[in-house]
Amino acid sequence: MDGLGGGPKCGAPWKRMSKERLLLPEVVLTATCPFLETATKRAQATGRNLLDVPYGDGEGEKLDIYFPEAVSEALPFLVFFHGGYWQSGSKDSSAFMVSPLTAQGVAVVIVAYDIAPKGTLDQMVDQVTQSIVFVQKQYPGNQGIYLCGHSAGAHLAAMMLLANWTKRGVRPNLKGFFLVSGIYDLEPVMHTSENAPLLTTLEDAQRNSPQWRLKTSPTQPVDPACHILVTVGQHDSPEFHRQSREFYQTLRRGGWKASFEELHDVDHFETLWNLTQKDYVLTQGDAGSSPGLGRSHMPRSN
Repeated sequence: MDGLGGGPKCGAPWKRMSKERLLLPEVVLTATCPFLETATKRAQATGRNLLDVPYGDGEGEKLDIYFPEAVSEALPFLVFFHGGYWQSGSKDSSAFMVSPLTAQGVAVVIVAYDIAPKGTLDQMVDQVTQSIVFVQKQYPGNQGIYLCGHSAGAHLAAMMLLANWTKRGVRPNLKGFFLVSGIYDLEPVMHTSENAPLLTTLEDAQRNSPQWRLKTSPTQPVDPACHILVTVGQHDSPEFHRQSREFYQTLRRGGWKASFEELHDVDHFETLWNLTQKDYVLTQGDAGSSPGLGRSHMPRSN
């Protein structure tokens, strides 16, 4: 993705980078996708799922729910938002982490949203918000809702830190955020070819940039115990590293309970493949002192 950088201030380092350094090679994603689709089909074949569940009235507003074998009235739910430059990707190839998590008693929700050019950034943020409201209303006895996103999906998950839940008439039981190689300042994206289907203006970018909004109008944590894990791959581009670190620092300054983890020896897409593995550091939840996606950092159901 991406020219990701240090914010709207003059002289931001991303402005001095070549276009080649701002973008990631799509060939890597092309090579990775077959593995993700295979893992998704395996999860769909278990039968312990509800597929294409509407969470809104729009054609693209659907989600899939994958359940562990021992279903109880109260489960922790991991809600995942796929990446793809806000213009590609699908829930139908994004259930790759289901098996390691359902094996630990976690229900997994994979959310679809209207990607560009059909959907705007504002619409995507609104749809993601709707999906969380739906999960909370459908499963009010949940033991916690944990949001996870990769790349553009991490951006959408991070925007939920700023959601107006009072306006939605429900306060979701959010217990954790797992932000994987995310984009938190969208102004640099305006200056790449990836903005062609998005048609993002500076106003759009600022309104939909959690980094910019948390810096200019700090928002206090609704639940001080809610933990935010910001991760980036060791071989992600320099601007992914900088955006991840700066967002983590902004969260800490704002009083959020946040931690930062650089994932060893992976690039932007290899992290996704590793999430299909039951013994990976993120799916096990043992990233040193930081939380992972596994049950060691989620409450156990009875």
